[in-house]
Amino acid sequence: MTIAKSLILFALAAFAEIGGAWLVWQGVREHRGWAWIGAGVIALGLYGFVATLQPDAHFGRILAAYGGVFVAGSLLWGMAVDGFRPDRYDVIGAVICLVGVAVIMYSPRSA
Repeated sequence: MTIAKSLILFALAAFAEIGGAWLVWQGVREHRGWAWIGAGVIALGLYGFVATLQPDAHFGRILAAYGGVFVAGSLLWGMAVDGFRPDRYDVIGAVICLVGVAVIMYSPRSA
């Protein structure tokens, strides 16, 4: 159950951070205004909160692992929202990152 909870939290954190960054991008680069920027800032704050809910107590480990989730999630967001089509090197890089997440977060450790 702990791994499932961790994976759900990583997905929620990715949605909040990537979505927040996208909203800020839309507000600034696409001239959609302060409401979009404000919503993005709130989502980015929510990301910071969600990360604290991870079962592991080590900040460095959580943020390092989340980096891999962010890479893969960003490519998926780009595909879903912006029509981005990753090439094979994007996909290979994302898979490598996700393997890194699994090693960092879910490898057996002695107490």
